[in-house]
Amino acid sequence: MDCDPGILCVQHCGPRVFCFQLPEHCPVCRTSLTNVTPALIPFRVPYPFVRAQQYPCAVIIKPTNGDFLNDYKASSDLHIGVTDSRGRVVEFDQHGLRRDQRTGWDQCLAVSELCAEDWTTRWDQTLASVASQDCWTSQRYHEETFNCYTFVLAFLRCLRDGTLSEAAASKVQFCEAFVSPRATTACKYIALYRRLKDSGYYVSRTPAVS
Repeated sequence: MDCDPGILCVQHCGPRVFCFQLPEHCPVCRTSLTNVTPALIPFRVPYPFVRAQQYPCAVIIKPTNGDFLNDYKASSDLHIGVTDSRGRVVEFDQHGLRRDQRTGWDQCLAVSELCAEDWTTRWDQTLASVASQDCWTSQRYHEETFNCYTFVLAFLRCLRDGTLSEAAASKVQFCEAFVSPRATTACKYIALYRRLKDSGYYVSRTPAVS
């Protein structure tokens, strides 16, 4: 399932115009945009979310309830999981440890990916070892003290992958290093998407950041 709404951006008479579909006339100067020149060809705004199955050996996050585009707020809880080398999700929640859930992970953020191909075996072996521990049960689960982050951080510490494992020393440290930067980018996209849903287009007069 493709969740990308396809946000377009075109710069015509100065300001940038964001939309789902190029309007017939520029919302700023009202000039016809029917005959689009090469200079006016819109580009597609990069979609920050991914399908978990397409991102093997990654740490992934999604809202605990709902999805990012329609339901997420700054105060919303996030659920975190890990994919193995085949893109299968391993996660821990109130139901205990769960593997290869095929629903709910079509619109998530990959906050960290394993780049070295020769590490995939180690990634899978470490993940299997941590997942086999008998502590990941629904009875042990606690919303604040023994949750999805507990499982993922335990895995990352056992992985011994330099910066990634060092950041896993605490939830705060890991979020500051890996989650917050991706979440900030995602929030900008979400805000733009919701503006377009309300008005059909959005005009930005602030200079683009290169």
